[in-house]
Amino acid sequence: MRASSRFFAALWWVPRGIVFGLLAFAIFGPLFNMLLWTVTEKWYFPHALPLEYGFSGWRKVFAPRGGALESLGNSLIVAMLTVLVSLALAIPAGYALARLKLPLRGLILLAFLMPQAFPNLTVYVNVARIFYEIGLNGTIAGVVLVHVSHGLVYAVWIATAAFSAIEPELEQAARSIGAGALRTFRDITLPLAAPGLLASAIFVFLESLDEFTGSYFVGAPDVNMLPLLLYSAGSGGNYQIASITALLLLIPSLVFMLLVERFLKADVLSRVGR
Repeated sequence: MRASSRFFAALWWVPRGIVFGLLAFAIFGPLFNMLLWTVTEKWYFPHALPLEYGFSGWRKVFAPRGGALESLGNSLIVAMLTVLVSLALAIPAGYALARLKLPLRGLILLAFLMPQAFPNLTVYVNVARIFYEIGLNGTIAGVVLVHVSHGLVYAVWIATAAFSAIEPELEQAARSIGAGALRTFRDITLPLAAPGLLASAIFVFLESLDEFTGSYFVGAPDVNMLPLLLYSAGSGGNYQIASITALLLLIPSLVFMLLVERFLKADVLSRVGR
């Protein structure tokens, strides 16, 4: 019986191994295909692997007329400005929602989800029309404002959770020994909330870096962004350029997601919406 039970236990790993293998293929297969395209010179059906390898695609992307450096610079500038504006709004809003007994607090938090509640296409078409009338269409400032409307969802919710995770007694103790409200917030509250705020900034940065629809309707063709370059290359069938651009977008995303895993703790996530 023991031998047969060990045999069936070993067989039980077969379907599990197949499932895990399929999941790994579904996740890493497209990534491997993308990496192959970044160094491919010639590849067509029915060949399973590229016929020629090379780096001519990289030279085209980073050539002065390739637009990658300009797009990368614009994407980074817009993402950093989006983070700064979002945190400037989210820190006081998150602290107020965490500490003050506001009426309809849940509805206020839900209001920040409103930009996600409607199809982006219909929203951005009208935003582009309004921005065109006031001179913001085709500008960095206009693109940043559109990205902030989405970034505030992450910024406010995570900031509220980060401040809620701090025990009020710590602030009360600082106030009891003579620290003012501003100094208590600067020396006690803000450093303790810093990991959550950093995670919030990373989420906003990644959301801005990958945003396509708002960048297209508000920024194009004057403000070139990496997602727009990726779309143009992919729709034109230039898979080498599209894959290299996708890799440029993927690298910071992976780095920042590792930072999120490091700084965003479970006790902070557990307080979201509370």
